[in-house]
Amino acid sequence: MYNLKRGIGGAVKRLEELREWYALHEKGNLEDFFTFLRFPSISADLAYSVNVRQTAEFLIDYLTKIGLKATLWETSGHPVVFASHEAGEGFPTLLLYNHYDVQPVDPLELWETPPFEPKVRDGSVYARGAQDNKGQCFYTLLALKKAFEGGKKLPFNLKVFIEGEEESGGSSTTEILKTREDELKADYVLLVDGGIRKLHIPEISMGTRGIVALDLVCKIGELDLHSGMHGGIALNANRVLCKIVDRLWSEDGSIAIPDFYKSVEPLTQEERELLDLEFDAESYLRESKVFGIAREDDFSPLEANLLRPSLEINGISGGYAGKGFKTVIPCEARCKLSCRIVPGQDPEEVVGQICSFLKAELPQGAQLSFTIHHGAPAFRSTFGTEFLKLAVAAFEEIFEAPCRFSLCGATIPIIGDLAQAANAEALLIGLGLSEDQIHAPNEHFGLDRLEKGFLLISRIFDRIKRELE
Repeated sequence: MYNLKRGIGGAVKRLEELREWYALHEKGNLEDFFTFLRFPSISADLAYSVNVRQTAEFLIDYLTKIGLKATLWETSGHPVVFASHEAGEGFPTLLLYNHYDVQPVDPLELWETPPFEPKVRDGSVYARGAQDNKGQCFYTLLALKKAFEGGKKLPFNLKVFIEGEEESGGSSTTEILKTREDELKADYVLLVDGGIRKLHIPEISMGTRGIVALDLVCKIGELDLHSGMHGGIALNANRVLCKIVDRLWSEDGSIAIPDFYKSVEPLTQEERELLDLEFDAESYLRESKVFGIAREDDFSPLEANLLRPSLEINGISGGYAGKGFKTVIPCEARCKLSCRIVPGQDPEEVVGQICSFLKAELPQGAQLSFTIHHGAPAFRSTFGTEFLKLAVAAFEEIFEAPCRFSLCGATIPIIGDLAQAANAEALLIGLGLSEDQIHAPNEHFGLDRLEKGFLLISRIFDRIKRELE
């Protein structure tokens, strides 16, 4: 392990230099950013496969012009953009992670401006991917552009991994990691896809929850039935599915599956005390635009989100839901479930627990089938490492405030597998805010945070360089 020192002389002068560079090149850089945002790189919809590849090719061209050796790693799905700079043997290696794919844009009618025509309003750029993750990817690219300006070289090895399937499970991307382990080996992995909870308070996420997802199909027959002629006699697929799914939760808000929490690895008291678990219910309701907060007894809402597994219904359908009325008993009902898991839980075991529980609750005469989607384990960084101290110092310098620590309730599917393939310490950082409306209409990202992100990544580079001077 390399001893990465925290202090760097001349920090004020260096920040001034970086800000001057950013201001001088801001117009051209924003034009490039907007070009990046215009690609409809929706990985979950095969109709956009050509656009996804065009986005990857844009990045290859951009990274090559910066001065890195860039190439596409083909997968059975969407390609990975990989770039590298070699300083030589004996130097530490930093691996940077981002993703270039985005979520679907529906419902389109709720967008104030077209999702792939970026617009600046009130100091923020509005577009799909403006924050997640093209905005955070682009400020990372700007830091690289500055670092290699004029043919300069970094005194450490650098690898860049930008995937195209983060928003669609990443199964194809994960498959290639085992065949690329030698190329991915690093000392440190910096995953730039995280966030902060408050605009002016620096924060580092020490981990994410994992995920499993599955589709359920409940069948009670071959045909929809007339509700007058068959009501009270035939099973109703909607009722059956709703009833058995509802039994997944206990009255206290916990998940009712036997032994579901048995393998959960709790934080130590020391680790827990380092985390910022402050939760402002009024702010949450206002910013998220929801009307109420779910409860799990004995846990605060934030603890339930960050420290506990959760199980959610993401979609449910069956029968007739169009205009007017159609009096039928549906023969089939469908449901989408996702479960966020925490350290200690195995994705395959959790899926098995959910399926076994639901089958046991099924009434006679009903059938239940499952489609299992790609899962991912939870990820947790280690407190107290030198790499963490380095990142904390850079955050505090940029924000001029003490850095906090948190966890992320969401999932970056590849994060644990990538850290394992690289055999490296990994940190999740970023400047996203909950009010950026990622995955929703009118996603946006503050231009001030685009600059701050550039400064942050640049100063992390500087701190690694300083140790080698």
